[in-house]
Amino acid sequence: MKRTDFLKTLSLLPIAASAMSISEFNSFTAGLEKTQRMPVLFVGHGSPMNAIETNGFTQKWADLGKTLPTPNAVLVVSAHWLTRGTHVTAMEVPKKINDFGGFPRSLFESTYPAKGNPQLAEEVKSLIKSTDVGLDHDWGLDHGAWSILKQMYPNANIPILQLSIDFYKPAAYHYELVKQLSALRDKGVLIMGSGNMVHNLRMVAFDKMNVPNYGYDWAKEANGLFKKHILDGNHQALFDYEKLGEAVRLAVPTPDHYYPLLYTLGLQDKKDNLSFFNDQLQAGSLSMTSVMIGG
Repeated sequence: MKRTDFLKTLSLLPIAASAMSISEFNSFTAGLEKTQRMPVLFVGHGSPMNAIETNGFTQKWADLGKTLPTPNAVLVVSAHWLTRGTHVTAMEVPKKINDFGGFPRSLFESTYPAKGNPQLAEEVKSLIKSTDVGLDHDWGLDHGAWSILKQMYPNANIPILQLSIDFYKPAAYHYELVKQLSALRDKGVLIMGSGNMVHNLRMVAFDKMNVPNYGYDWAKEANGLFKKHILDGNHQALFDYEKLGEAVRLAVPTPDHYYPLLYTLGLQDKKDNLSFFNDQLQAGSLSMTSVMIGG
């Protein structure tokens, strides 16, 4: 892809079949023991082409789909759904959103016909007390969701919802908001943040796109800092990321791809194991480093 086409995608990034009742949903999951509590994921999603390509990153996603407990539903917080206020998709059949440009026709023509779950959307709304959550019928599934899930659950047989990011709120707000959804982990809901810890598209090394684990020194430094604070449980430093220095400033020029990490960390409890996967840099200024909490 030409550099001009790649940068063109920046301007296109948006800012803005289960039909169980909630009682049936609760009944179905009531018997699950605490050991069946769902893990939480932060996934570095990278290029939309990962939806249809096979590489080391997508193979790991496919492996997760086979090894994690099969979820009753997936709730995704994607870097690509930024809104004023907080919203959750509440339609029966979410549309696939091609929120990019300059890629092959095969990517646009690929499908992912997963269902939604309006009843679960209502439960998400009821659990979040700190703000009024809107029930959205217009959005759908953007590539921060379907590009990963197409590899994890290729049969599209698991209901998928998205929770938006209120782009007008500070980092700590997102971290605290998601804590209210912790109970969903005990109902078989896989909650996943989708973004990239290091994400500076304007500094991509186009001539190094195919060089494995290639990162600028500042990208390596920032990625290392994030991992250190995650391992130390120093979440305060992570939502005060603007105080972490120049390397982090370059790594997070805008917080859209970073905030989904905070939604993941906000669901961690003291008993959860923590591990990294797909821990590589790409094209100089991107990080595919991903986190699994629990599991």
